[in-house]
Amino acid sequence: MLKLKVNNTEIEVEEGLTVLQACEKAGVEIPRFCYHEKLSIAGNCRMCLVEMEKSPKPIASCAMPAAEGMNIKTNTALVEKARKGVMEFLLANHPLDCPVCDQGGECDLQDQSMFYGVDKSRYKENKRFVPEKNMGPLIKTQMTRCIHCTRCVRFATEVAGVPELGAIGRGEDMQITTYLEQSMQSELSANVVDLCPVGALTSKPYVFEARPWELKKTETIDVMDAVGSNIRVDTYGWEVKRVLPRVNEDINEEWISDKTRYACDGLLNQRLDTPYIKYNGKFEKASWKEVYEIIKSKFKNIDKDKICGITGDLVNMETLYIFKELFNKTLNTQNIESRSSHSYLNPDKRENYLFNSSINRIEESDFIFLVGSNPRYEATILNARIRKAYIANKTKIISLNDVGDLTYPYNALDGNIQNIKDIIDDKHEISSLITKAKKPIIIFGQSALKSKYSKFIFESFKSYLIKNNKISEDWNALNIISENAATVGGFDLGIYKTTDGSNEILKDLENNKFELIYLLGQDNIKFNKQNEFIIYQGSHGDKGAEIADIILPGAAYTEQSGYYTNLEGKLQKAYKASYPPENAKEDWLIINEIAEIMNHRKLFNDKDELESSLINQINLMIEKNESKNFIQIENLTFEKEILKIDSEDYYHSNVIARASKTMNECKLAKINFKSTGTEG
Repeated sequence: MLKLKVNNTEIEVEEGLTVLQACEKAGVEIPRFCYHEKLSIAGNCRMCLVEMEKSPKPIASCAMPAAEGMNIKTNTALVEKARKGVMEFLLANHPLDCPVCDQGGECDLQDQSMFYGVDKSRYKENKRFVPEKNMGPLIKTQMTRCIHCTRCVRFATEVAGVPELGAIGRGEDMQITTYLEQSMQSELSANVVDLCPVGALTSKPYVFEARPWELKKTETIDVMDAVGSNIRVDTYGWEVKRVLPRVNEDINEEWISDKTRYACDGLLNQRLDTPYIKYNGKFEKASWKEVYEIIKSKFKNIDKDKICGITGDLVNMETLYIFKELFNKTLNTQNIESRSSHSYLNPDKRENYLFNSSINRIEESDFIFLVGSNPRYEATILNARIRKAYIANKTKIISLNDVGDLTYPYNALDGNIQNIKDIIDDKHEISSLITKAKKPIIIFGQSALKSKYSKFIFESFKSYLIKNNKISEDWNALNIISENAATVGGFDLGIYKTTDGSNEILKDLENNKFELIYLLGQDNIKFNKQNEFIIYQGSHGDKGAEIADIILPGAAYTEQSGYYTNLEGKLQKAYKASYPPENAKEDWLIINEIAEIMNHRKLFNDKDELESSLINQINLMIEKNESKNFIQIENLTFEKEILKIDSEDYYHSNVIARASKTMNECKLAKINFKSTGTEG
C-alpha cells in the first residue's frame, strides 16, 4: 500500500494506481475527457491536470502513477486556471450545436463547461469544419464537434479488436476517420456512441427522437443472445426509443452488442395485436373468448399423446413454468420441449448445458479450444472477453475450424472430427496443451452440438476432462454457448422429454405424429405441416404465425417482467418497460386463462404466486440436476468427417431482429462490405 496526500488528507491506496484513481479513492472528482477505466491511457485532453508538490507545472493525473509520499492538490488557483485554459482550447473550434445535438442533456463537454469553463471566448478566427464520415447505418458522425479524445479509436482497437478507426493530420487539422469510409465491421461498434464525450458520434437510428429527460428509464436484461447482458430500456410513452448498457463487471462490463442496442425498432413492426383464427386459408380477427373456446374444444377432443408444446427462444421463465404446468397438470401430458433443433444437450447434470468457467473468469484462462464455435456471432460479449484474455495473458487459442476473423489471433485445425478422437487418445499436440494448462477452457458451439457426431464430441471430451482433473469445484473447463436466452431456463425447469440428449418431440413432429401443436414464441421450428392444428402464441407475425390456425398475441420481452437464466446459470430479472399493443396480453396470463377455461380454476391467482412457485421449482430442479450419470461412448473411427460451422444470420436470429429495419440495414451493409473484397 502507498501513502500519499490529496488536498492535505492522507490516504492509502494500492500500488499500480494512477494519481487520478487515487484522487477518486479519496472522494475527489477529477474532470476528464480522454481517460476511461476500460481503455489504455492516452493523456490527450489535459483536463485532468492537478498540482503536485515539487513539480514545476501541473501534471496529467490520468497518466502519472501514484507514488509514496506524493502531495496532490486539486483545488488550487493554478489547477483552476489550467482547467479553464484547457476548456477554452477545446471550445475554440467546437460549434454551438447544443440545441440540435443528440448528446444534449448527457454531454460531458456541456457539464464540464458549466463546472470548469469560462463564460466567454477570446477566439476570433474562423472555426474549422470537418466533413461527416460514413460509419454505416448505426453511427451518425458530426466530426466538427470532435475534441480528439481518441476513446473511439482505442475502443475499436483494444476492446472490439477491429482497428478500423484512426487519426490523420496534426493539431487543428487532425481528424478521426475510418480507413475505408465504410461501415465499421464490428458487432460492438455502437459502444463508441456511449464512449464519445461530445456529440461527434451519435446514434443514427435515434437521431432527433427525444431528449434524455423526456424518457422513462427501466433497468432490465437483454435477450438477443444467451449472455444476459444488463441493459437499460428508455421509453417515450409506451414506445421503446433506445437500449443502453448497464455496468455489470461479471457479465457484460459496460458493453453491449449492436443487435442488443438496435434491434429494438423491431418491437414496433409486424406486431400481433389481436387474436386471429384461420378460415379457408385466411386469418380473421377474433375475440379472446372465441379463440379460447376453440382451444378448449381441441384440447378436449384430441388424445393427450397427440398434443405437444414447443417453447421459443425469448420466453421468460415464468411463462415457461406455467406452460409446463398447463401441459403436465391440466392436459396431463409430458409432450413439451424447449429445443427447436437436434442440438445435443444432456440435461441429467446442470454442468452439461452451462458455460461453467464463468464469463468473468475467462481472462484467467491460459488455453482456449473452440469446438464448432464462432463466439463472435454466437455470443459477442463473450468473444470480447476472450480477446481480453488474449491481450492480458497472451492466452493460446485454437479452433477446430477456421471460422474467419475472431478479433484475436488463433490457430485453426482442418475441422476433421478425427482430431477430437486423437486429442482424447492423447495422440494430438492439443492433448498436452489441455493437460498442462492450469485453467483451460473448452467451448462447444451449436455447430458441434448439432452435428452428426455431437454425442461423441461432447461426452468423450467431457470424460477426457474429468480424467485429467479439469472439471472440479475450483475450475470447470467444460463450456457450452447456449443457443438462445431461454435455453438454460428451459432445462432448469425440466422442459424436455428425454434425458439422453436427444430430442424425441422434434423427431415425432418431423414424422407428423402430433395432431395439435402449441408453439409458444417458437418461430424457428422446421417441419412439413400436414393436417396438424397449430396454436401460435407470440409477439410478432413471423414464421410461427404463418403456419398457425389460431394466433394468440403475446407480449415482447420489454412488455412483461420475468426471469431469465443466462448461459453460465445466473438468474436475472427483466423488468417491464412498456405495454403490449392493443388486445395483446402478457404470455403467462394467456396460459393461465386457458387453464381456467379447461378446468374452471387458474393455475396461479396472480404473478406474485407464480414467481414464488417458480423460484421453489428452480431450486428443486437444480438439486435434481446435480446427479453424476456417465454415458458410455462407442468407439468410433473417422476418415474425412468435417465439422461444418453453421452460418446463422447474426442480424436475423430472432423475431424482433428480423422485424428490425436497422438490423436489415446492418445486414445489407455487411453484404456490401463483402462485395468490395475488403473484408478482413
